[in-house]
Amino acid sequence: MNKPTECDVLVIGSGVAGLAAAIRAAKQGLSVIVAEKDQYLGGTTAISAGWAWVPGNKKGAAEGDTREEAETYLRQLAPETFNAAGVKEFLDAVPEALEFFENETDVQFLYPDKAPDYQMDLPGARMSGRALIPKDVDARILGDKRLLIQPYLSSYTVFGYMPQVGPDINEFFHVNQSFKSFVYVARKLLRTWVDTARYKRSVLRSNGNAMITRMVKSADDLGVRIWVNTPALSLRRAEDGAVTGAVLGGEHAGTVNARFGVVLAAGGFSGSKELRMKYFPHDPQGDNHFTPTVGHGGDAVTLAQEVGGFVDNSVYSVGSWAPVTVFKYLNGNQRLFPHLRAIGLPGIIAVDGDGKRFGNEALSYHDFGGQMLAHTQGQRDTFGWVIADAKTMHKYGIGYAKPWPMPRSYFYKTGYLVKGDSLVDLALKIGVDYDNLAETIREFNKGAELGEDPHFGRGSTLYNNFRGDMEHKPNPNLAPLDEGKFYAAKIQMGDLGTFAGLGVNERSEVLTEEGQAVPGLYAVGSAAVSVFGGGYPGYGSHIGPALVFGYRVGRDIAAHAAERGTLRI
Repeated sequence: MNKPTECDVLVIGSGVAGLAAAIRAAKQGLSVIVAEKDQYLGGTTAISAGWAWVPGNKKGAAEGDTREEAETYLRQLAPETFNAAGVKEFLDAVPEALEFFENETDVQFLYPDKAPDYQMDLPGARMSGRALIPKDVDARILGDKRLLIQPYLSSYTVFGYMPQVGPDINEFFHVNQSFKSFVYVARKLLRTWVDTARYKRSVLRSNGNAMITRMVKSADDLGVRIWVNTPALSLRRAEDGAVTGAVLGGEHAGTVNARFGVVLAAGGFSGSKELRMKYFPHDPQGDNHFTPTVGHGGDAVTLAQEVGGFVDNSVYSVGSWAPVTVFKYLNGNQRLFPHLRAIGLPGIIAVDGDGKRFGNEALSYHDFGGQMLAHTQGQRDTFGWVIADAKTMHKYGIGYAKPWPMPRSYFYKTGYLVKGDSLVDLALKIGVDYDNLAETIREFNKGAELGEDPHFGRGSTLYNNFRGDMEHKPNPNLAPLDEGKFYAAKIQMGDLGTFAGLGVNERSEVLTEEGQAVPGLYAVGSAAVSVFGGGYPGYGSHIGPALVFGYRVGRDIAAHAAERGTLRI
């Protein structure tokens, strides 16, 4: 039998939460192993936009944002499930965590001028100062390990380049409207192609990929052992019930003894058919939900339940919803495109299977997804159609289907895009009632010409406007659909992670259903129940708490080790 591997802390999962815990613990002298079951590092963080919602950061404080405002906003966001103790711990730790990462690691952030909270109509909401993004990085800082970082979600890139939300992506939206934007985009794409030819993948990493690249570099410099292709099969316990390690499989198969604790950071459970059937009301048969997340197969839940942990689903929303289009590449592989912004652009609407609008398309993807779920409650399938006319398709495209001058035959062949030579033709092809669809568009157009949406209030908040085209008048979110051919993409329900998760206390210790902490076991990130009670406050509502609570767990485990006289801090 192989001799067990010894360490102080075992972290299961290599997204932002797990790496944050590993870095903080290692910085204070603990030996740390990160076990990742995938062949790549970073999980969903690496394919995300990388935003982190962290009120109390230095920019927000300088702009006058207060703790009281943040608490007010969070309380209003999900009042029935507000977690006062958890929110207190989160807000307490934000400044400390950010100072640590910015001053003592390779992690660097940018503070955008505008990053509005998702519910700008609620008390305490702010236009900026709460969300930040990782600074781009040259992945060659990792040497050959750069190839271990999870690749971007291919359907969300532009010829291999992943635009950053903000000014960068704005240039891409205007590539066919401005020579300056065309030159900007051409340079970005040329750099991507040259780097890919030389280094197998682009070396300029942005968004969540940049965050993971920087965190892996920091962990590597601190001596953290990071193992890929190494799933956790079960947890080990001492006679007193304390978790003392895990049995691993794959490339590093064997037992790992962790003296001071095991941190579950393996993501949520939206990729598990069985757990979706149990906890997602709209997916009772496991075939009505499509997740673009990476590694959210419920491993943390499975591991924790074996030692007494439970899933806490007493939240406002069990998942962070994101409508997606499901299609297949020409090689037959299924792909998903998350509609995170494009539905709020002028000249685009969403309708149900009867051809009627059902919500405000310029809400956050999560809130619009919630409207979609509410509208289709009790129906067998959750779906709708995103529709645009010729001028809008020419100017903006529809999500993955790029605007002029990109050829469209590829998007038709993959099943992503449907074209109708007329509205009647489109209605027939997508199977909706023409009279309903025509009346829906007539009603929408009447208001759009005046810059108004009397039915759903689209374009009525600063956040709505931020999701539109700020150069379009009179309303950044509204334009009539009235020109030539019509186009449609089917949307179904997806997510960016789960808000239901393992029950934890304010110290991120995994709890039993009786409320007792499982000694030596922690859960952070999407593995744990949402500290926001299932509310979605703004950009980075998963990554912000994952970064902060990952940091706290690493810090607290090291402090506990020091109290036992086994570590000098």
